[in-house]
Amino acid sequence: MKQFFKFMFASLLGFIIGGFLLIFILIGIAAGIASGGSDEKAIALKDNSVLKLKLNYIIPERSTKNPFYFFDFPGMESGKSLGLNDILANIKKASEDDHIKGIYLGADVSPNSYASLEEIRNALIKFKKSKKFIYAYAELMDEHSYYVASVADRIYLNPSGDILLNGFSQQVFYIKGLLDKIGLEPELIRHGKYKAAGEPLIADKMSEANRKQIEAYMGNLYRYFLKNIASARKKNVEEITDIVNQLQVQNSKDAVRLGIIDAVKYEDEVEAEIKSKLGIGEKAKIEFVSNSKYKNVRGEVSTSDNKIAVVYCVGDIISGKGDDETIGSEKIAATLKKIREDDKYKAVVLRINSPGGSALASDVIWREVVLCKKIKPVVVSMGDVAASGGYYIAAPADAIIAQPNTITGSIGVFGLMLNAKELLNNKLGIKIETVKFGEFSDLGSPDRPLNEAERKVIQKAIDRVYADFIKRVAEGRNLSEAQIDSLAQGRVYSGVEAKALGLIDGFGGLDKAIEVAAKKAKLTEYRTVILPELKDPFSELLSTISENTSTYFMKRELGSDYRQYVQIKNALKYQGIQMRMSYDFKIQ
Repeated sequence: MKQFFKFMFASLLGFIIGGFLLIFILIGIAAGIASGGSDEKAIALKDNSVLKLKLNYIIPERSTKNPFYFFDFPGMESGKSLGLNDILANIKKASEDDHIKGIYLGADVSPNSYASLEEIRNALIKFKKSKKFIYAYAELMDEHSYYVASVADRIYLNPSGDILLNGFSQQVFYIKGLLDKIGLEPELIRHGKYKAAGEPLIADKMSEANRKQIEAYMGNLYRYFLKNIASARKKNVEEITDIVNQLQVQNSKDAVRLGIIDAVKYEDEVEAEIKSKLGIGEKAKIEFVSNSKYKNVRGEVSTSDNKIAVVYCVGDIISGKGDDETIGSEKIAATLKKIREDDKYKAVVLRINSPGGSALASDVIWREVVLCKKIKPVVVSMGDVAASGGYYIAAPADAIIAQPNTITGSIGVFGLMLNAKELLNNKLGIKIETVKFGEFSDLGSPDRPLNEAERKVIQKAIDRVYADFIKRVAEGRNLSEAQIDSLAQGRVYSGVEAKALGLIDGFGGLDKAIEVAAKKAKLTEYRTVILPELKDPFSELLSTISENTSTYFMKRELGSDYRQYVQIKNALKYQGIQMRMSYDFKIQ
Protein backbone atom coordinates (compact mmCIF):
# COMPACT_ATOMS: atom_id res chain seq x y z
CA MET A 1 0.00 0.00 0.00
CA LYS A 2 2.88 2.36 0.80
CA GLN A 3 4.31 1.78 -2.67
CA PHE A 4 0.91 2.46 -4.22
CA PHE A 5 0.59 5.88 -2.53
CA LYS A 6 4.23 6.65 -3.28
CA PHE A 7 3.77 6.13 -7.03
CA MET A 8 0.34 7.77 -7.03
CA PHE A 9 1.64 10.96 -5.41
CA ALA A 10 4.70 10.97 -7.69
CA SER A 11 2.47 10.69 -10.76
CA LEU A 12 0.15 13.38 -9.42
CA LEU A 13 3.09 15.71 -8.76
CA GLY A 14 4.43 15.08 -12.26
CA PHE A 15 0.99 15.80 -13.72
CA ILE A 16 0.72 19.09 -11.80
CA ILE A 17 4.23 20.25 -12.77
CA GLY A 18 3.61 19.24 -16.38
CA GLY A 19 0.33 21.14 -16.36
CA PHE A 20 1.98 24.29 -15.08
CA LEU A 21 4.73 24.02 -17.69
CA LEU A 22 2.12 23.57 -20.41
CA ILE A 23 0.27 26.67 -19.21
CA PHE A 24 3.53 28.67 -19.22
CA ILE A 25 4.33 27.45 -22.74
CA LEU A 26 0.85 28.35 -24.01
CA ILE A 27 1.10 31.81 -22.44
CA GLY A 28 4.52 32.22 -24.03
CA ILE A 29 3.25 31.21 -27.46
CA ALA A 30 0.30 33.58 -27.11
CA ALA A 31 2.61 36.38 -26.02
CA GLY A 32 4.92 35.66 -28.92
CA ILE A 33 2.05 35.72 -31.41
CA ALA A 34 0.70 38.94 -29.87
CA SER A 35 4.06 40.67 -29.93
CA GLY A 36 4.88 39.39 -33.38
CA GLY A 37 1.63 40.64 -34.82
CA SER A 38 1.53 43.98 -33.05
CA ASP A 39 1.82 47.13 -35.08
CA GLU A 40 4.17 49.69 -33.60
CA LYS A 41 2.04 52.48 -35.06
CA ALA A 42 -0.90 51.32 -32.93
CA ILE A 43 0.74 52.67 -29.77
CA ALA A 44 -0.11 56.35 -29.60
CA LEU A 45 1.20 58.63 -26.87
CA LYS A 46 -0.77 61.41 -25.27
CA ASP A 47 0.63 64.91 -24.93
CA ASN A 48 2.58 65.71 -21.76
CA SER A 49 3.84 62.13 -21.49
CA VAL A 50 6.83 61.27 -19.27
CA LEU A 51 9.20 58.39 -20.01
CA LYS A 52 9.82 56.19 -16.97
CA LEU A 53 13.30 54.72 -16.89
CA LYS A 54 14.50 52.20 -14.29
CA LEU A 55 18.00 50.75 -13.91
CA ASN A 56 17.47 48.40 -10.94
CA TYR A 57 18.01 45.17 -12.88
CA ILE A 58 20.92 43.60 -14.77
CA ILE A 59 20.73 45.25 -18.15
CA PRO A 60 21.69 42.92 -21.02
CA GLU A 61 23.48 44.25 -24.09
CA ARG A 62 20.33 43.87 -26.17
CA SER A 63 16.72 42.98 -25.56
CA THR A 64 15.66 39.37 -25.83
CA LYS A 65 12.82 37.79 -27.79
CA ASN A 66 11.90 35.72 -24.74
CA PRO A 67 8.11 36.11 -24.27
CA PHE A 68 8.53 35.64 -20.48
CA TYR A 69 11.18 38.34 -20.22
CA PHE A 70 8.71 40.71 -18.58
CA PHE A 71 7.18 38.12 -16.24
CA ASP A 72 8.28 37.12 -12.73
CA PHE A 73 8.03 33.48 -11.75
CA PRO A 74 7.33 33.10 -8.01
CA GLY A 75 10.63 32.65 -6.20
CA MET A 76 12.66 32.94 -9.40
CA GLU A 77 14.55 35.73 -11.04
CA SER A 78 13.64 37.14 -14.42
CA GLY A 79 14.40 40.13 -16.55
CA LYS A 80 12.61 43.35 -15.73
CA SER A 81 12.98 45.47 -18.83
CA LEU A 82 14.89 46.22 -22.00
CA GLY A 83 18.44 45.71 -23.15
CA LEU A 84 20.97 48.52 -23.37
CA ASN A 85 20.38 48.90 -27.11
CA ASP A 86 16.69 49.73 -26.67
CA ILE A 87 17.24 51.91 -23.60
CA LEU A 88 19.64 54.11 -25.57
CA ALA A 89 17.32 54.15 -28.58
CA ASN A 90 14.39 55.16 -26.35
CA ILE A 91 16.28 58.06 -24.76
CA LYS A 92 17.32 59.38 -28.18
CA LYS A 93 13.80 58.93 -29.56
CA ALA A 94 12.29 60.69 -26.53
CA SER A 95 14.50 63.73 -27.07
CA GLU A 96 12.91 64.20 -30.51
CA ASP A 97 9.35 63.21 -29.55
CA ASP A 98 7.06 66.19 -28.94
CA HIS A 99 4.76 63.98 -26.84
CA ILE A 100 7.52 63.31 -24.31
CA LYS A 101 8.17 66.23 -21.96
CA GLY A 102 10.72 64.63 -19.68
CA ILE A 103 12.20 61.53 -18.07
CA TYR A 104 11.44 60.17 -14.62
CA LEU A 105 14.51 58.19 -13.60
CA GLY A 106 14.12 55.46 -11.00
CA ALA A 107 17.54 55.68 -9.35
CA ASP A 108 17.37 52.78 -6.92
CA VAL A 109 20.36 50.46 -6.46
CA SER A 110 21.70 49.33 -9.85
CA PRO A 111 23.72 46.10 -10.29
CA ASN A 112 25.29 47.21 -13.58
CA SER A 113 28.90 47.90 -14.51
CA TYR A 114 30.07 51.46 -14.99
CA ALA A 115 30.72 51.27 -18.74
CA SER A 116 27.07 50.37 -19.44
CA LEU A 117 25.90 53.08 -17.03
CA GLU A 118 28.27 55.50 -18.76
CA GLU A 119 26.45 54.99 -22.07
CA ILE A 120 23.09 55.63 -20.41
CA ARG A 121 24.45 58.64 -18.56
CA ASN A 122 25.88 60.14 -21.74
CA ALA A 123 22.59 59.53 -23.54
CA LEU A 124 20.78 61.43 -20.76
CA ILE A 125 23.25 64.31 -21.08
CA LYS A 126 22.43 64.51 -24.80
CA PHE A 127 18.71 64.29 -23.94
CA LYS A 128 19.02 67.42 -21.79
CA LYS A 129 19.96 69.42 -24.88
CA SER A 130 16.31 69.08 -25.91
CA LYS A 131 15.47 71.31 -22.91
CA LYS A 132 13.28 68.59 -21.46
CA PHE A 133 13.51 67.73 -17.76
CA ILE A 134 15.03 64.72 -15.96
CA TYR A 135 13.88 64.03 -12.40
CA ALA A 136 15.52 61.23 -10.41
CA TYR A 137 13.98 59.54 -7.37
CA ALA A 138 15.08 56.63 -5.19
CA GLU A 139 14.41 54.92 -1.90
CA LEU A 140 17.85 53.31 -1.74
CA MET A 141 20.68 54.64 -3.88
CA ASP A 142 24.22 53.36 -4.38
CA GLU A 143 27.20 54.75 -6.29
CA HIS A 144 26.20 52.99 -9.50
CA SER A 145 22.69 54.44 -9.63
CA TYR A 146 23.85 57.81 -8.28
CA TYR A 147 26.43 58.05 -11.06
CA VAL A 148 23.61 58.09 -13.62
CA ALA A 149 21.23 60.18 -11.47
CA SER A 150 23.88 62.87 -10.98
CA VAL A 151 23.06 64.34 -14.42
CA ALA A 152 19.37 64.83 -13.54
CA ASP A 153 17.90 68.32 -13.08
CA ARG A 154 16.65 67.31 -9.65
CA ILE A 155 17.63 64.34 -7.46
CA TYR A 156 15.25 63.26 -4.71
CA LEU A 157 15.55 60.62 -2.00
CA ASN A 158 12.79 59.16 0.16
CA PRO A 159 12.91 60.79 3.65
CA SER A 160 13.47 57.35 5.20
CA GLY A 161 15.72 56.26 2.37
CA ASP A 162 19.47 55.96 2.22
CA ILE A 163 22.36 56.64 -0.13
CA LEU A 164 25.71 54.87 0.03
CA LEU A 165 28.76 56.76 -1.22
CA ASN A 166 31.73 54.95 0.29
CA GLY A 167 34.21 54.43 -2.56
CA PHE A 168 35.16 51.52 -4.78
CA SER A 169 36.24 48.03 -3.78
CA GLN A 170 36.75 44.73 -5.53
CA GLN A 171 36.79 41.36 -3.81
CA VAL A 172 38.50 38.30 -5.24
CA PHE A 173 37.47 34.95 -3.79
CA TYR A 174 40.43 32.60 -3.40
CA ILE A 175 39.09 29.05 -3.41
CA LYS A 176 42.25 26.95 -3.21
CA GLY A 177 41.35 25.89 0.34
CA LEU A 178 37.94 24.68 -0.79
CA LEU A 179 39.46 22.72 -3.68
CA ASP A 180 41.97 21.17 -1.27
CA LYS A 181 39.12 19.96 0.92
CA ILE A 182 37.31 18.23 -1.94
CA GLY A 183 40.54 16.80 -3.34
CA LEU A 184 41.02 18.84 -6.54
CA GLU A 185 44.45 20.21 -7.42
CA PRO A 186 44.44 22.70 -10.33
CA GLU A 187 47.66 22.92 -12.32
CA LEU A 188 48.01 26.35 -13.89
CA ILE A 189 50.50 27.08 -16.67
CA ARG A 190 50.57 30.64 -17.98
CA HIS A 191 52.46 33.31 -19.88
CA GLY A 192 52.23 36.77 -18.36
CA LYS A 193 53.11 37.77 -14.83
CA TYR A 194 49.84 39.71 -14.51
CA LYS A 195 47.68 36.88 -15.91
CA ALA A 196 45.61 36.34 -12.78
CA ALA A 197 42.55 34.54 -14.16
CA GLY A 198 43.54 31.23 -12.54
CA GLU A 199 45.25 32.68 -9.47
CA PRO A 200 42.32 32.11 -7.05
CA LEU A 201 42.52 28.39 -7.83
CA ILE A 202 46.18 27.91 -6.86
CA ALA A 203 46.78 30.52 -4.16
CA ASP A 204 45.15 31.63 -0.94
CA LYS A 205 46.05 35.30 -1.26
CA MET A 206 46.53 37.96 -3.92
CA SER A 207 49.89 38.22 -5.67
CA GLU A 208 51.68 41.55 -5.65
CA ALA A 209 51.44 41.76 -9.46
CA ASN A 210 47.67 41.23 -9.37
CA ARG A 211 47.21 43.75 -6.56
CA LYS A 212 49.26 46.29 -8.52
CA GLN A 213 47.13 46.01 -11.65
CA ILE A 214 43.84 46.11 -9.73
CA GLU A 215 44.93 49.21 -7.83
CA ALA A 216 45.92 50.85 -11.13
CA TYR A 217 42.73 50.30 -13.12
CA MET A 218 40.40 50.75 -10.14
CA GLY A 219 42.19 53.98 -9.26
CA ASN A 220 41.52 55.27 -12.77
CA LEU A 221 37.85 54.30 -12.59
CA TYR A 222 37.49 55.90 -9.17
CA ARG A 223 39.10 59.20 -10.17
CA TYR A 224 36.96 59.33 -13.32
CA PHE A 225 33.84 58.71 -11.22
CA LEU A 226 34.72 61.52 -8.78
CA LYS A 227 35.51 63.97 -11.58
CA ASN A 228 32.18 63.38 -13.34
CA ILE A 229 30.16 63.57 -10.13
CA ALA A 230 31.87 66.85 -9.22
CA SER A 231 31.16 68.29 -12.67
CA ALA A 232 27.50 67.25 -12.60
CA ARG A 233 26.89 68.65 -9.11
CA LYS A 234 28.95 71.79 -9.77
CA LYS A 235 31.50 71.07 -7.07
CA ASN A 236 35.26 70.67 -7.09
CA VAL A 237 36.80 67.21 -7.19
CA GLU A 238 38.53 67.61 -3.82
CA GLU A 239 35.19 68.30 -2.13
CA ILE A 240 33.54 65.21 -3.62
CA THR A 241 36.62 63.12 -2.82
CA ASP A 242 36.45 64.12 0.84
CA ILE A 243 32.71 63.41 0.99
CA VAL A 244 33.22 59.88 -0.32
CA ASN A 245 36.53 58.99 1.37
CA GLN A 246 35.36 60.19 4.78
CA LEU A 247 31.84 58.72 4.43
CA GLN A 248 30.31 62.12 5.17
CA VAL A 249 26.94 61.03 3.76
CA GLN A 250 25.45 58.79 6.42
CA ASN A 251 21.77 59.65 5.98
CA SER A 252 19.44 61.52 3.64
CA LYS A 253 19.84 64.80 5.55
CA ASP A 254 23.62 64.64 5.09
CA ALA A 255 23.09 64.14 1.36
CA VAL A 256 20.95 67.31 1.13
CA ARG A 257 23.27 69.36 3.35
CA LEU A 258 26.33 68.43 1.28
CA GLY A 259 24.59 69.04 -2.05
CA ILE A 260 24.73 65.42 -3.16
CA ILE A 261 20.95 65.42 -3.72
CA ASP A 262 18.47 68.29 -3.96
CA ALA A 263 15.86 67.31 -1.37
CA VAL A 264 14.16 64.48 0.48
CA LYS A 265 10.63 63.83 -0.77
CA TYR A 266 8.09 61.07 -0.91
CA GLU A 267 7.25 59.83 -4.38
CA ASP A 268 3.83 61.50 -4.38
CA GLU A 269 5.56 64.81 -3.65
CA VAL A 270 7.93 64.27 -6.57
CA GLU A 271 4.96 63.49 -8.81
CA ALA A 272 3.25 66.68 -7.62
CA GLU A 273 6.32 68.65 -8.70
CA ILE A 274 6.27 66.92 -12.09
CA LYS A 275 2.59 67.86 -12.47
CA SER A 276 3.50 71.47 -11.79
CA LYS A 277 6.29 71.23 -14.34
CA LEU A 278 3.86 69.84 -16.90
CA GLY A 279 1.30 72.53 -16.10
CA ILE A 280 -1.48 70.10 -15.19
CA GLY A 281 -3.79 70.14 -12.18
CA GLU A 282 -3.10 68.40 -8.87
CA LYS A 283 -5.82 65.83 -9.50
CA ALA A 284 -4.70 65.14 -13.06
CA LYS A 285 -2.91 61.91 -13.86
CA ILE A 286 0.64 61.96 -15.20
CA GLU A 287 0.87 60.09 -18.48
CA PHE A 288 3.83 57.88 -17.61
CA VAL A 289 5.05 55.58 -20.37
CA SER A 290 7.23 52.63 -19.43
CA ASN A 291 10.51 51.98 -21.16
CA SER A 292 9.26 48.65 -22.51
CA LYS A 293 6.08 50.18 -23.92
CA TYR A 294 7.90 53.14 -25.45
CA LYS A 295 10.06 50.70 -27.44
CA ASN A 296 6.96 50.04 -29.57
CA VAL A 297 6.50 53.68 -30.48
CA ARG A 298 7.94 54.04 -33.93
CA GLY A 299 10.73 56.55 -34.39
CA GLU A 300 12.44 57.63 -37.56
CA VAL A 301 13.49 54.58 -39.58
CA SER A 302 15.99 54.78 -42.40
CA THR A 303 15.19 52.92 -45.62
CA SER A 304 18.66 53.32 -47.09
CA ASP A 305 20.12 50.40 -49.03
CA ASN A 306 23.46 51.10 -47.36
CA LYS A 307 23.73 48.92 -44.28
CA ILE A 308 26.10 48.95 -41.32
CA ALA A 309 26.16 45.61 -39.52
CA VAL A 310 26.28 45.75 -35.72
CA VAL A 311 27.54 42.33 -34.64
CA TYR A 312 27.06 41.57 -30.94
CA CYS A 313 29.83 39.49 -29.34
CA VAL A 314 28.68 39.02 -25.75
CA GLY A 315 29.85 36.49 -23.15
CA ASP A 316 32.51 33.80 -23.03
CA ILE A 317 34.23 32.93 -26.30
CA ILE A 318 33.67 29.25 -27.05
CA SER A 319 33.95 26.88 -30.01
CA GLY A 320 30.77 25.93 -31.84
CA LYS A 321 27.55 27.86 -32.34
CA GLY A 322 27.17 29.17 -28.79
CA ASP A 323 23.96 30.92 -27.78
CA ASP A 324 22.64 34.40 -27.00
CA GLU A 325 24.84 34.60 -23.89
CA THR A 326 28.09 33.24 -25.36
CA ILE A 327 30.26 34.02 -28.36
CA GLY A 328 30.23 30.89 -30.48
CA SER A 329 33.11 31.02 -32.96
CA GLU A 330 31.12 29.14 -35.59
CA LYS A 331 28.14 31.49 -35.44
CA ILE A 332 30.14 34.74 -35.29
CA ALA A 333 32.53 33.64 -38.06
CA ALA A 334 29.58 32.69 -40.29
CA THR A 335 27.91 36.03 -39.57
CA LEU A 336 31.05 37.97 -40.52
CA LYS A 337 31.49 35.88 -43.68
CA LYS A 338 27.91 36.66 -44.72
CA ILE A 339 28.49 40.38 -44.14
CA ARG A 340 31.80 40.26 -46.04
CA GLU A 341 30.16 38.71 -49.09
CA ASP A 342 27.11 41.03 -49.14
CA ASP A 343 27.79 44.28 -50.99
CA LYS A 344 24.89 46.03 -49.26
CA TYR A 345 26.84 45.96 -46.01
CA LYS A 346 29.25 48.88 -46.21
CA ALA A 347 30.84 48.61 -42.75
CA VAL A 348 30.90 46.46 -39.62
CA VAL A 349 30.74 47.40 -35.96
CA LEU A 350 31.70 44.66 -33.51
CA ARG A 351 30.06 45.26 -30.14
CA ILE A 352 32.28 43.30 -27.74
CA ASN A 353 31.42 42.64 -24.11
CA SER A 354 33.55 39.65 -23.19
CA PRO A 355 36.26 38.55 -20.74
CA GLY A 356 37.61 36.19 -23.42
CA GLY A 357 37.68 32.42 -23.47
CA SER A 358 39.00 29.72 -25.75
CA ALA A 359 42.21 30.67 -27.60
CA LEU A 360 41.23 28.52 -30.59
CA ALA A 361 37.73 29.99 -30.84
CA SER A 362 39.15 33.52 -30.53
CA ASP A 363 41.51 32.82 -33.42
CA VAL A 364 38.68 31.55 -35.64
CA ILE A 365 36.80 34.83 -35.11
CA TRP A 366 40.00 36.89 -35.50
CA ARG A 367 40.54 35.41 -38.96
CA GLU A 368 37.09 36.49 -40.16
CA VAL A 369 37.60 39.99 -38.74
CA VAL A 370 40.85 40.25 -40.75
CA LEU A 371 39.17 39.03 -43.95
CA CYS A 372 36.26 41.41 -43.46
CA LYS A 373 38.59 44.35 -42.88
CA LYS A 374 40.22 43.79 -46.30
CA ILE A 375 36.88 44.57 -47.98
CA LYS A 376 35.06 47.05 -45.72
CA PRO A 377 35.74 49.09 -42.55
CA VAL A 378 35.58 47.27 -39.23
CA VAL A 379 35.15 49.28 -36.02
CA VAL A 380 34.99 47.86 -32.50
CA SER A 381 32.73 49.17 -29.74
CA MET A 382 33.80 47.87 -26.33
CA GLY A 383 31.21 47.45 -23.58
CA ASP A 384 31.85 46.75 -19.91
CA VAL A 385 34.68 44.30 -20.60
CA ALA A 386 36.65 43.50 -23.75
CA ALA A 387 39.70 41.72 -22.42
CA SER A 388 42.03 38.86 -23.29
CA GLY A 389 40.25 36.92 -26.06
CA GLY A 390 37.80 39.83 -26.23
CA TYR A 391 40.74 42.11 -27.06
CA TYR A 392 42.24 39.53 -29.42
CA ILE A 393 39.22 39.64 -31.74
CA ALA A 394 39.17 43.46 -31.50
CA ALA A 395 42.84 44.00 -32.36
CA PRO A 396 42.60 43.90 -36.20
CA ALA A 397 39.85 46.55 -36.38
CA ASP A 398 40.34 49.87 -38.17
CA ALA A 399 39.36 51.63 -34.95
CA ILE A 400 38.57 50.63 -31.37
CA ILE A 401 36.14 52.78 -29.36
CA ALA A 402 35.64 52.20 -25.62
CA GLN A 403 34.41 53.98 -22.52
CA PRO A 404 36.94 55.45 -20.08
CA ASN A 405 35.61 52.91 -17.55
CA THR A 406 35.70 49.91 -19.88
CA ILE A 407 37.96 47.09 -18.68
CA THR A 408 40.30 45.83 -21.40
CA GLY A 409 43.79 44.49 -22.11
CA SER A 410 44.67 41.23 -20.29
CA ILE A 411 46.83 40.21 -23.24
CA GLY A 412 48.01 36.87 -21.89
CA VAL A 413 47.43 33.13 -22.06
CA PHE A 414 47.01 30.33 -19.56
CA GLY A 415 46.27 26.62 -19.46
CA LEU A 416 44.44 24.76 -16.71
CA MET A 417 44.69 21.06 -15.92
CA LEU A 418 43.01 19.32 -12.99
CA ASN A 419 44.54 16.62 -10.84
CA ALA A 420 41.63 14.82 -9.15
CA LYS A 421 43.64 11.94 -7.66
CA GLU A 422 42.71 12.79 -4.07
CA LEU A 423 39.03 13.24 -4.96
CA LEU A 424 38.83 10.01 -6.96
CA ASN A 425 40.93 7.74 -4.73
CA ASN A 426 40.22 8.91 -1.20
CA LYS A 427 36.90 10.77 -1.43
CA LEU A 428 34.99 8.69 -3.99
CA GLY A 429 36.85 5.38 -3.80
CA ILE A 430 37.59 5.35 -7.53
CA LYS A 431 40.90 4.14 -8.92
CA ILE A 432 41.98 4.36 -12.55
CA GLU A 433 44.32 1.80 -14.14
CA THR A 434 45.98 2.82 -17.41
CA VAL A 435 47.54 0.84 -20.25
CA LYS A 436 49.28 3.06 -22.77
CA PHE A 437 51.47 3.15 -25.85
CA GLY A 438 53.25 6.47 -26.30
CA GLU A 439 54.88 8.55 -23.60
CA PHE A 440 52.24 11.31 -23.72
CA SER A 441 49.18 9.22 -24.63
CA ASP A 442 47.54 9.80 -21.22
CA LEU A 443 48.44 13.48 -20.93
CA GLY A 444 45.75 15.20 -18.90
CA SER A 445 44.65 12.08 -17.08
CA PRO A 446 42.62 13.26 -14.04
CA ASP A 447 44.15 10.75 -11.60
CA ARG A 448 47.68 12.14 -11.41
CA PRO A 449 49.64 15.39 -11.56
CA LEU A 450 51.52 16.46 -14.67
CA ASN A 451 55.12 15.34 -14.92
CA GLU A 452 57.92 17.71 -15.88
CA ALA A 453 57.99 16.63 -19.54
CA GLU A 454 54.23 17.21 -19.86
CA ARG A 455 54.48 20.62 -18.24
CA LYS A 456 57.14 21.61 -20.77
CA VAL A 457 54.93 20.51 -23.67
CA ILE A 458 51.99 22.58 -22.40
CA GLN A 459 54.19 25.58 -21.56
CA LYS A 460 55.61 25.49 -25.10
CA ALA A 461 52.10 25.51 -26.58
CA ILE A 462 51.06 28.42 -24.34
CA ASP A 463 54.20 30.39 -25.22
CA ARG A 464 53.43 29.87 -28.90
CA VAL A 465 49.86 31.12 -28.50
CA TYR A 466 51.12 34.12 -26.51
CA ALA A 467 53.64 34.94 -29.26
CA ASP A 468 50.82 34.83 -31.84
CA PHE A 469 48.70 37.06 -29.59
CA ILE A 470 51.49 39.65 -29.35
CA LYS A 471 52.16 39.52 -33.09
CA ARG A 472 48.54 40.02 -34.06
CA VAL A 473 47.96 42.86 -31.63
CA ALA A 474 51.15 44.54 -32.85
CA GLU A 475 49.98 44.26 -36.48
CA GLY A 476 46.51 45.53 -35.62
CA ARG A 477 47.72 48.49 -33.56
CA ASN A 478 50.73 49.36 -35.77
CA LEU A 479 53.17 48.93 -32.90
CA SER A 480 56.23 46.72 -32.49
CA GLU A 481 55.95 43.32 -30.86
CA ALA A 482 58.37 44.50 -28.16
CA GLN A 483 56.06 47.45 -27.38
CA ILE A 484 53.00 45.21 -27.10
CA ASP A 485 54.88 42.65 -25.01
CA SER A 486 55.82 45.38 -22.54
CA LEU A 487 52.13 46.32 -22.23
CA ALA A 488 50.87 42.76 -22.20
CA GLN A 489 51.91 40.03 -19.73
CA GLY A 490 48.23 39.61 -18.96
CA ARG A 491 47.84 43.09 -17.46
CA VAL A 492 44.34 44.54 -17.22
CA TYR A 493 43.70 48.22 -18.01
CA SER A 494 40.91 50.75 -17.72
CA GLY A 495 39.81 52.53 -20.87
CA VAL A 496 41.70 55.62 -19.70
CA GLU A 497 44.96 53.66 -19.47
CA ALA A 498 44.31 51.81 -22.73
CA LYS A 499 43.85 55.09 -24.63
CA ALA A 500 47.09 56.52 -23.25
CA LEU A 501 48.96 53.34 -24.21
CA GLY A 502 47.55 53.13 -27.74
CA LEU A 503 45.44 50.01 -27.17
CA ILE A 504 42.25 51.85 -28.14
CA ASP A 505 41.61 54.86 -30.39
CA GLY A 506 38.92 56.91 -28.71
CA PHE A 507 36.17 57.20 -26.12
CA GLY A 508 32.48 56.70 -26.70
CA GLY A 509 29.65 54.19 -26.87
CA LEU A 510 28.07 52.17 -29.63
CA ASP A 511 26.66 55.29 -31.30
CA LYS A 512 30.16 56.75 -31.57
CA ALA A 513 31.51 53.53 -33.08
CA ILE A 514 28.71 53.55 -35.68
CA GLU A 515 29.54 57.18 -36.55
CA VAL A 516 33.21 56.26 -37.01
CA ALA A 517 32.27 53.28 -39.20
CA ALA A 518 29.98 55.44 -41.36
CA LYS A 519 32.72 58.02 -41.78
CA LYS A 520 35.27 55.39 -42.79
CA ALA A 521 32.79 53.96 -45.29
CA LYS A 522 32.01 57.50 -46.55
CA LEU A 523 28.31 57.14 -45.85
CA THR A 524 25.92 60.01 -45.23
CA GLU A 525 22.78 57.85 -45.22
CA TYR A 526 22.62 54.32 -43.88
CA ARG A 527 20.72 51.98 -41.63
CA THR A 528 22.01 49.60 -38.98
CA VAL A 529 21.26 45.89 -38.91
CA ILE A 530 21.75 44.01 -35.63
CA LEU A 531 23.30 40.55 -35.88
CA PRO A 532 23.40 37.64 -35.15
CA GLU A 533 19.68 37.05 -34.94
CA LEU A 534 18.40 36.11 -31.48
CA LYS A 535 16.78 32.78 -30.67
CA ASP A 536 13.13 32.36 -31.56
CA PRO A 537 10.71 33.04 -28.68
CA PHE A 538 9.79 29.37 -28.18
CA SER A 539 13.42 28.27 -27.70
CA GLU A 540 14.00 31.18 -25.34
CA LEU A 541 10.93 30.18 -23.35
CA LEU A 542 12.09 26.60 -22.80
CA SER A 543 15.58 27.80 -21.94
CA THR A 544 14.23 30.26 -19.37
CA ILE A 545 12.09 27.65 -17.60
CA SER A 546 15.01 25.20 -17.40
CA GLU A 547 17.64 27.74 -16.33
CA ASN A 548 15.46 29.56 -13.80
CA THR A 549 14.37 26.31 -12.17
CA SER A 550 17.90 24.93 -11.73
CA THR A 551 19.23 28.31 -10.58
CA TYR A 552 16.41 28.71 -8.08
CA PHE A 553 17.00 25.37 -6.38
CA MET A 554 20.79 25.76 -6.37
CA LYS A 555 20.55 29.21 -4.74
CA ARG A 556 18.06 27.86 -2.24
CA GLU A 557 20.44 25.09 -1.17
CA LEU A 558 23.70 27.08 -1.17
CA GLY A 559 22.51 30.51 -0.03
CA SER A 560 25.44 32.92 0.28
CA ASP A 561 27.81 30.19 -1.01
CA TYR A 562 26.15 30.27 -4.45
CA ARG A 563 28.68 32.79 -5.80
CA GLN A 564 31.59 30.51 -4.87
CA TYR A 565 29.76 27.59 -6.47
CA VAL A 566 29.50 29.54 -9.74
CA GLN A 567 33.23 30.33 -9.58
CA ILE A 568 34.16 26.67 -9.16
CA LYS A 569 31.72 25.59 -11.85
CA ASN A 570 33.18 28.10 -14.30
CA ALA A 571 36.76 27.29 -13.35
CA LEU A 572 36.25 23.60 -14.04
CA LYS A 573 35.10 24.44 -17.58
CA TYR A 574 38.27 26.36 -18.38
CA GLN A 575 40.49 23.43 -19.28
CA GLY A 576 42.80 23.79 -22.26
CA ILE A 577 44.52 26.96 -23.49
CA GLN A 578 42.58 30.09 -22.57
CA MET A 579 42.67 33.79 -23.36
CA ARG A 580 40.56 34.88 -20.43
CA MET A 581 40.42 37.60 -17.82
CA SER A 582 39.48 36.93 -14.18
CA TYR A 583 36.05 35.37 -14.19
CA ASP A 584 34.60 37.25 -11.21
CA PHE A 585 35.21 40.91 -11.98
CA LYS A 586 32.93 43.21 -9.99
CA ILE A 587 33.47 46.67 -8.51
CA GLN A 588 31.33 47.33 -5.46
